[in-house]
Amino acid sequence: MKRTGFIAIVGRPNVGKSTLLNTILGEKVAIVSSKPQTTRNRIIGIHTKGDDQYVFLDTPGIFKPRNSLGTYMVKTANSSMQDADAVILVVDTGKPVSDVEKNVIKYVQSTKTPCVLALNKVDLYRREEIAERITEYAALHDFCAVVPMCAKNGKGVESVLDECTPFLAESDFFFPEDMVTDQSERQVAAEVIREKLLRTLNKEIPHGIAVAIEEFKDEGSLVSIRAEIFCEKASHKGIIVGKNGEELKRVGSYARADLETIFGTKVYLNLWVKVKENWRDNQRGLTDFGYTEE
Repeated sequence: MKRTGFIAIVGRPNVGKSTLLNTILGEKVAIVSSKPQTTRNRIIGIHTKGDDQYVFLDTPGIFKPRNSLGTYMVKTANSSMQDADAVILVVDTGKPVSDVEKNVIKYVQSTKTPCVLALNKVDLYRREEIAERITEYAALHDFCAVVPMCAKNGKGVESVLDECTPFLAESDFFFPEDMVTDQSERQVAAEVIREKLLRTLNKEIPHGIAVAIEEFKDEGSLVSIRAEIFCEKASHKGIIVGKNGEELKRVGSYARADLETIFGTKVYLNLWVKVKENWRDNQRGLTDFGYTEE
């Protein structure tokens, strides 16, 4: 008997949602960084274990949007909960309950959607702090399970997966057994490049960056990629390129190393930087970079 279920991973920005997904799958399908609002689109991660197939919906962090891109991201997170059979609410153990968590709780209560509370980053806090946070959340909702975990090192992650098993229902698999994500290789390449930009650039510049893959050729022993990096200001372009192109070379080197691991072959990466002013508040700009509601 085969079983499957759709499970949305939700929470505030930078609480470890994408790290949790990558750890469950055992490989990288969602980019991660220390900067908030890293994930922009819903990413599907598929974990098939025997006769069970877990379909995880990794969502953008829920926050108060300041532009059209932010509005799109929050809508994406909310619609993912509506499409899911269950929800994993990921929280930073060191932070008190905010309106974001309260709104998720209100949603699962009103829809009677099963919800697992995953207390992440427990390795950073004392037992007393963890117990205090559990008590705080327990007063708000009767969760199906409360799992302290550390998504980064894998502690407690298997327990999160086990707690999701009862939410699966008898059904044929929606995806092939060897498939781990719905993302195309082009999408993976664009996201990996954007991740390296997030990690190497400071302040607000990374949030105004988008990456478009203009050319992707798989020749078996070599994957050739031409990518265009778009920023919102001419002054930002100079920062991204760096003196004598050194910053862009560094981003390319980091991205190429990751992509060679993911694709299992040599990668030739050609990066260009262009300016597209205020694209985050422009519907055409959002559409051009794939940030559109289905």
